[in-house]
Formats: sequence, structure tokens, C-alpha cells
Amino acid sequence: MDRIDTLRTFLRVAEMRSFTKAAASLQMPRSTVSTAIRELEARLGTRLLSRTTRHVALTHDGQELYDRALRLLGELEALEGLFRQDDTQLHGRLRIEVPGRIARLIIVPALPDFFARYPGIELEIGASDRPVNLVAEGVDCAIRVGELAESSLIARPLGLLPLINCASPGYLARHGTPATLDDLRHHQAIHYASPFGSIAEDWEYREAEESRTLSLPGQVIVDNAESYIAACLAGLGLIQVPTYDVQHHLRVGRLVEVLPDHRAAPMPLTILYPHRHHRSRLLRVFIAWVEALLSQEIQGLSSPLSLSS
Repeated sequence: MDRIDTLRTFLRVAEMRSFTKAAASLQMPRSTVSTAIRELEARLGTRLLSRTTRHVALTHDGQELYDRALRLLGELEALEGLFRQDDTQLHGRLRIEVPGRIARLIIVPALPDFFARYPGIELEIGASDRPVNLVAEGVDCAIRVGELAESSLIARPLGLLPLINCASPGYLARHGTPATLDDLRHHQAIHYASPFGSIAEDWEYREAEESRTLSLPGQVIVDNAESYIAACLAGLGLIQVPTYDVQHHLRVGRLVEVLPDHRAAPMPLTILYPHRHHRSRLLRVFIAWVEALLSQEIQGLSSPLSLSS
């Protein structure tokens, strides 16, 4: 292992706080990672990592090396990028996390195009809405919908996802079609609660450019998008959902839009990645591809995706 590869290995161990996890993410034996770190410490004449049976932490010298190595390898990637003009020759693996329905409905079906453009890139895709510690889990980037909590990650806006209010024809036949907000008092909502501890969300709408909420009755609470839409198709109540999620159901008449003048505010769509990846050419080409894909797939909706500049 050359010195540059050794530094990359050291950074991964430091970020993941684990030799085993770092080895898995680098696709090399744990013994190789351990040997590389021992040789690096011997060459520098200092201890870089404090090891226990359950924890790995940077020493004072290790933190100094980490900060300097991060800058050095970032500059090296940028320098190499100046002379690597053909992105089709890129090689490497990206680990990404994507909401399940965006993965299933948009990204995965379009992957043949991505691999035709970049045959040397491999994608490892996690399709879920779970909170992900990108650094600790070795994930290169995550696409997320909705407002984000504060973090040290770089957050690049991809645009705004329009939401739509809808119900099944069967539900509307039994309960009537709401024409005003006051009519909602006589209707049922299917409630969505995040599987990570949040309470069921109220019904949202915009009035005079401000977001407002209503508390609606409902007999069903679900914790994932698939069940949320399935409950609506079964006629159990009204839902508010990103338009791309239900466009096929709307097109064939299984769902019907209601209260089109009282939609909730669109939801931000963001891609997150650690600072150490901000110059990664692999990540740059993936972001450019997925941004164009999302624009193309969703711009035909009645409220198209509004891409940020």
C-alpha cells in the first residue's frame, strides 16, 4: 500500500471509529487495514489512534494528521481532476441512501442510463428514510425529503417537491368531495407518523403564502409511504403526498386530487454528503446526473419540480 492509500485508509478508520467498518467500506481485509495503520504510526513515530475493545479514537497527533491529510487528499483529487477530462473513464464505488419510493420509482429504473455513461462506477444503494450517520457508516451521500436538522454535512438543494391532496373515488362516493377547508371537518385523514419517534402529522395547507395546519380525525396511522398510499387506495381517508408518488394512480383514476387550491407547501429535496467528499469527481458526476434525472422525471407534473440554481 503506497503512502496516499495509507492516508486514505487512516482517514476512513478515523471517520468510522472502527477498523472492521473501515475495512468493510474499503473492501479489504481487516488485517490489511490494521497493518497499514501500524506501519503509518511506526513511520511517523507517534501513536495516531487510541484503541479499546469497543472504541477507536484519534489521539492529539492523530487529529493533527487527520486535519492535514484531509486537506492534502482534497487538493490531490482536485489536481488530478484538472487533467482527467473524460468522466466516462472514472472508476470507483459510491454508497448512497435514498428514500424508498424515489429509489423504486425514479432512480433505479434510470440506472441503465447512468451505467452506460459511467461504466466504471459502482453504486451501492440503501433505499430507506432512516436517519443515517454518513461518516460512521461510510455513506458517500444521502438524498432526503423535507426540512433537515442542523449538521456538519454539506447540504446541496436539489429542488422542491410539490405535494398533492388526494382520495380514492370510493371514499369520495361515501363521504362527498370537499370543496372548502370547512368541509374537511366531515372527513377522515390517514395519519402519517415517522417510524423514528415523531407524532402523527396534522393536515397542512397554505393560505396567503403561510403554512397552516388542521387537526383531522382518522382511524389509521402508518409509518411508511407504501402503507400511506395503500390506505388511501383502500378508501380509508385523505392523504397529502408528493405528486410523483401517486401520478400513475391519478392518471388511471385510482386516486383523485381534492382541494387543489389548498395544497401544502412543497417539500425541499436535498443531497447531503460529508466535507471530505466535496471534491470527489465520482460524487460530482452522480449529483449532476441525479439532478437532471429528477428534473426530467417530475417537470411534467401539474406542479413541476422547481430546481435550484
